[in-house]
Amino acid sequence: MKEPCVKSGNLPGLLIVLALLATLSGCAVNPVTGERQLSLIPESQELSLGAEQYVPTQQTQGGQFYLDPELTVYVREVGMKMARVSDRPDLPYDFVVLNSSVPNAWALPGGKIAINRGLLAKLDDEAQLASVLGHEIVHAAARHSVQRMQQGMLISAGMAGIGMAISDNEWAGLIMGGAAVGAQLALAQYGQGDELESDAYGIKYMKAAGYDPQAAVELQELFLSLSEGNQSSWLNGLFASHPPSAKRVQANQELVQKIGAGGYRGTDIYQRRIAMIKKLQPAYDAHDKAIKLASEDKMSEALTSINKAIKIEPREAMFYALRGRIYKSQDQLDKARADFDKAVSLYPEMFQYQLHNGLNELALNNLSKARNHLERANEVVPTSIAYLRLGDISREQGHRDEAIRYYSTAAEAGGDIGEEAKRKLAAMTN
Repeated sequence: MKEPCVKSGNLPGLLIVLALLATLSGCAVNPVTGERQLSLIPESQELSLGAEQYVPTQQTQGGQFYLDPELTVYVREVGMKMARVSDRPDLPYDFVVLNSSVPNAWALPGGKIAINRGLLAKLDDEAQLASVLGHEIVHAAARHSVQRMQQGMLISAGMAGIGMAISDNEWAGLIMGGAAVGAQLALAQYGQGDELESDAYGIKYMKAAGYDPQAAVELQELFLSLSEGNQSSWLNGLFASHPPSAKRVQANQELVQKIGAGGYRGTDIYQRRIAMIKKLQPAYDAHDKAIKLASEDKMSEALTSINKAIKIEPREAMFYALRGRIYKSQDQLDKARADFDKAVSLYPEMFQYQLHNGLNELALNNLSKARNHLERANEVVPTSIAYLRLGDISREQGHRDEAIRYYSTAAEAGGDIGEEAKRKLAAMTN
């Protein structure tokens, strides 16, 4: 008798029925481990999901680090070197560097992998980079994200959340619909089994690619020491989705001892490749400090800090976007417009810059410009605040049916934005 894809003993009540139906409808072999597992989502859907959510998820996590395109080329080269020795070398892998100080890395279904600027700055050499990327490659190759999706489908009995917060500050809206799925996959925590599996096979891939697998042990030792030190930026970043443990360090070390340490480290080339990140670190530190000060309503101090960042690196769009938000909070709307326009000119694809530009133009009562920016933002990452304000614009312009559609969508988000949309919708339909 074949082992079932799902063990019903771990599921409560009615969900056992769902699990049994799922087992009958789809069972497959894990392409990495060879074990049988539940498969509700076919490979074609897995690939399309990763491709569709890759750009929106990048943007909700900081957008691309465009100031140093050669760094992304380098990361992709290392990533593809690891992918070629993986158990699914034919996946449409891609690797990107994101412009975020949060030390994190994530993988979407189909091999769409991102690593943040903040994590690259913490690594010592190419072997450690290969360890991070190899770990994420296993998550993609073993379909861990897909498995988490399926578990969510069973747990919620088909009910999906409509959105999630972009960030934890008062300026954030909610990302809506499909764009929320990718962000949730990127940020959700993996189980201990998935983490140990990704560690183990990632180490094997490192050995096969010629890297020193001892780097993987060093990496886990670093993460564990930082987590024990309660450094909040780390705890809110990598550890939120990839929790470290002494068990992982020990398991990794035992495997390395078994297969043998030794191999390429690439310290010099790695340090050359991340030289710009290190050079610009004072600017990003000033930016991050400005965000903290603004969240504490210390706007004058925040303005001083972000001006310092702009002086160090005047080509960084996120610096102008933050200064624009600070000016807007001080009702200096014309100054905010200049900064939002600058941010958009430097990185027009970034939805947050279009979004904030649109909200500022609306505050200036420039309805056509506001509509244009908000629509462009929603084309990339739909947000509840954009739908709500597009409803306001449509109502002001006399487009009743359009306003109702926008308000109806915003109302699905819940929270303050959803409640405001419901009130305005009721006023238009009663």
